Amino acid sequence: MLSHPGRRAALRAAGLGVVGAAAAGLTAACGSGRPATAPTAPPPGPAEPARPAQAAPAVPRRFPGRPVEIDHGPRDRPRVALTFHGNGDPAIARAVLAEAERAGARVTVLAIGSWLDAHPEMARRVLEGGHELGNHTQRHLAINALPEAEAYAEITGCAQRIKRLTGSIGTWFRPSQTQYATPLVRKLAQRAGYPHVLSYDVDSLDFTSPGAAAVIRTVTGTIHAGSVVSLHFGYADTVDAMPPLLEELARRKLRAVTTTELLTP
Repeated sequence: MLSHPGRRAALRAAGLGVVGAAAAGLTAACGSGRPATAPTAPPPGPAEPARPAQAAPAVPRRFPGRPVEIDHGPRDRPRVALTFHGNGDPAIARAVLAEAERAGARVTVLAIGSWLDAHPEMARRVLEGGHELGNHTQRHLAINALPEAEAYAEITGCAQRIKRLTGSIGTWFRPSQTQYATPLVRKLAQRAGYPHVLSYDVDSLDFTSPGAAAVIRTVTGTIHAGSVVSLHFGYADTVDAMPPLLEELARRKLRAVTTTELLTP
């Protein structure tokens, strides 16, 4: 992870300068189709504070007046949602969550079912941190191109795993390998119990491993109040980008909340 001087260097590389030390926006992108690799995990940070247990499993909610597919929240409130594609090395995932929690941020994790099969403890880790957990299909296939029965099985397969681990199918469904779902996939998600499909309006491109400064630069010019930002676990650049990005949110007086909180009046 970047040291404080390292974060300043990343901001300078992003063209923001030390004065804009927070002027490094937020991150983005999910549904690229590229499998997440597992770069070397950063060294462990200080011990994490104890987190309260999740009181009750969160469930999908219907937001009247919102479209079936949501890519941003209200633009008149100083909130944004950081959403993460849940896959890759769990040590890196824990590091990302720890950085968010140090800054008082809460995020939305859209987990791949096969990742939860391999690392079931991550469902509890996400919820105990005050974050929310959702569905990003079972195998992260190009869901818009699948036959109806297979696409539905991808959605329900992940939903069943989340329910087995948490008692709920999760709060959101996000389609895999695409920013937007087809009408068929939106219909299948609703049949599976998700009133809305979650898209995004800011793509960090962190899955291309461009370096923390590039992730910062990519997002800074596009983040606005109400934005839903797509990010990924599994990439060291994302861990390194988190502290300056969260500093920038604070500078802009934008609060990072779960997607459900983003849409709740």
